[in-house]
Amino acid sequence: MSTQIETQIDVTLTERNRVTALFRLILVVPIAIFVAAFTPSVADLESGDLNSLYAGFFALPVGLALVFRQAYPSYLLAFNEALLSLQTRVNAYVCLLTDEYPSIEENDVVSVTFPEVDAKALNRWLPLIKWLLAIPLYLVGIVYLVYAAFLTLFAWVSILFSGNFPEFCAEGIVGVIAYWNRVVGYALVLVTDEYPTFSL
Repeated sequence: MSTQIETQIDVTLTERNRVTALFRLILVVPIAIFVAAFTPSVADLESGDLNSLYAGFFALPVGLALVFRQAYPSYLLAFNEALLSLQTRVNAYVCLLTDEYPSIEENDVVSVTFPEVDAKALNRWLPLIKWLLAIPLYLVGIVYLVYAAFLTLFAWVSILFSGNFPEFCAEGIVGVIAYWNRVVGYALVLVTDEYPTFSL
């Protein structure tokens, strides 16, 4: 049984809203500002602040708790799960997978499920090097992001002219989002020691 983060996105393939698709990058601005409130600013990145490396997730406190206490605080788990779910809803909207505006609460369109986290079963020293072990995952993930960008552009044109979202585009984009969620689960939010697969 897999202990990876599971991502489910219900994609609407037909009768898509062409107007919202045309102006999607403008419409997403309010929710993008909301999500950005949880992430560090560019000024933090330039200052070299260690906390700015984690993009809003509570990775450092979790890593310290796992190494020194072999515990995963439930409030950190709940926050990290809620933030990843919110980011996934925004990504699904930006990538045109859904016409439903991203909710700041859970919804039925996008589902991100964390595995059952047992801190005693996790390797207490692995959080010290997971970021290093994940470098190949990041490199492959960058290639997948370029692939998803092309699929999104193709789907955008298809929606504007036909009102339909091509199924192969949906499968590819959902696969890329799910891949990155698995990487985040392994390397940043530390909910699993199972190394993510490279496949979509």
